[in-house]
Amino acid sequence: MMVSAAEPIRTPLQRHLYSAKRRLYWCGATFLAACIITFPYADQMIAWLKKPYPDDLMFYAPTEAIFAAIKVALLGGIVLAMPVILYHIWKFLEPALLPREQRLIIPFITVAFGFFALGVVFANFVVVPLSLQFMLQFGIERSLVPQLGVGFYVDFNVKFLLTFGLAFELPLALTLLSRLRVITPELLSHYRKYAIMVNLILSAILTPTSDLFNLLLMAVPLMILYEIGILSARIFGRPPPRHLMEMEVPEGTAGTRA
Repeated sequence: MMVSAAEPIRTPLQRHLYSAKRRLYWCGATFLAACIITFPYADQMIAWLKKPYPDDLMFYAPTEAIFAAIKVALLGGIVLAMPVILYHIWKFLEPALLPREQRLIIPFITVAFGFFALGVVFANFVVVPLSLQFMLQFGIERSLVPQLGVGFYVDFNVKFLLTFGLAFELPLALTLLSRLRVITPELLSHYRKYAIMVNLILSAILTPTSDLFNLLLMAVPLMILYEIGILSARIFGRPPPRHLMEMEVPEGTAGTRA
């Protein structure tokens, strides 16, 4: 068989890396297009983010309002592009799955997007109000009048919303990794104390403020999600018996699966 000189010969690893790069390009292009679509609706998104805070937001610099609109457009772009991003994540992992597992792409995208949206809503209506109430009350008790700038408020919210949206994917990620034999529920349980330490460190880095209350607001849900991930991995993440895997894997690919 003649091989075209214009088409380079790639090893399986090179093909895998090329596929990853191509999917990253698709995800990036989709995200940019989604941001362009959501930018005209920045006012409505800021109004939705403002629901936990009853007073008016100020802006103290000429560019603060437009940068706030750009930030919420980026948040909206991530949410809008999330199904496409999840699709490419699945297609990237698909070669490691059994044929009957590869047909679960629609449930995977639905559940993953649902968890992400749930995390965003939970952060906006539970975590952010608690955090704001704590910080504002601290200042009010010291005879200070709160006046929040739209730039700070949007930045504060977007960080919380994105963090919790991604954090709510943790149970699904742990279940999928267990299904792929990368980890086991027993391993997750064994390293629980290390996971708690990592959660605290990540919470300290990702929390918009440096106070202990906000750190715990982020760390405690992460620990709960980790425990849910262990339980989900025990129930849904058990890989099929090896003899069933060998029956389902097409000839010539069993070695890559094992």
